[in-house]
Amino acid sequence: MPYTNEEGGRLNNFAAEPKVYKAEPPSPTEKRNYIIMGIGALVLVSSLMFIAVTVS
Repeated sequence: MPYTNEEGGRLNNFAAEPKVYKAEPPSPTEKRNYIIMGIGALVLVSSLMFIAVTVS
């Protein structure tokens, strides 16, 4: 851990910085999976709303 001495003898502790990297764009397979998961989430939320309206 990197420590620095400030005035009056106080120690200051800094967090370790994470490694920086560039993000890669999603592949066609990942894009397809995102679309499928989005449709599944939409169906789930719509069905829960329908059930809530029907029950009430």
